[in-house]
Amino acid sequence: MYVIMGGTGHVGSATVQALLAQAAPVTLLTRNAAHGEEWRGKGARIVEADAQDVESLRAAFRLGRRAFILNPPAAPSTDTDAVERHTVGNILAALDGSGLEKIVAQSTAGAQPGERLGDLSVLWELEEGLRNQSIPAAINRAVYYMSNWDSLLDTVRTTGKLPTLLPADLALPMVAPRDMGETAAARLLSPVTDIGVRYVQGPRLYSPNDVAQAFSQALGRPVEVQVIPRNRWEDAFLDLGFSPAAAQSYTRMTEISVDSGFEVAEDGLRGTTTIETYIQALVQRENR
Repeated sequence: MYVIMGGTGHVGSATVQALLAQAAPVTLLTRNAAHGEEWRGKGARIVEADAQDVESLRAAFRLGRRAFILNPPAAPSTDTDAVERHTVGNILAALDGSGLEKIVAQSTAGAQPGERLGDLSVLWELEEGLRNQSIPAAINRAVYYMSNWDSLLDTVRTTGKLPTLLPADLALPMVAPRDMGETAAARLLSPVTDIGVRYVQGPRLYSPNDVAQAFSQALGRPVEVQVIPRNRWEDAFLDLGFSPAAAQSYTRMTEISVDSGFEVAEDGLRGTTTIETYIQALVQRENR
């Protein structure tokens, strides 16, 4: 049995789909069982478990032999680093006594120690915790999810502008959740010796200019990148409803990532979904 955290989210649901396609037995963890009904109809078992409750999480892990774990994102209106560091601690505590034989974890490229670096420091703590416990752990690092562009569809459709904090011509590894899920499923099914960090990216590097062109093709209208200047980054997060603490963390994470050019792995695992295919599918879903 394969236990999947975040099974109703982008990457978690893609992992469930990939496992079910191979007739693998799946238990999907969710805080609200009603959210998993679609998967029950497809053959998955639905179990309520909460990353805020160590005992419920440990009991859920005990239902399987292998587990896919990801740290659930905190609401941006909270102190995201504090909340997410707490859930990292809960996940690591729940693994103790779980009886699992292998773990596959979702992390981020550029993970590093530090304070208030958003995912970079929070997921570094998760990785370090996994390295310091006894269950063999495979870690998948992604740089940038194509799904990060989803929420901008209405803005792009209405204004023809694609707002971003990234330089318009900065090419970086973007990956579709489907490809992340298929990679996670493959490592869940692979031998227990398949452990350690692997990078997952799309078929090639993409820049915001490429994303704008993909939107333009899908929407049938001109689209141009609107770069938000660095001195407006923190305000931009605040305008989106982020708490001051979260805005500071996300700004620092963005600064480090942009200044380093993002982390590009020459030997990364490559998915097959192009940005053009992803954006076209996004537009078609929203048009239904």
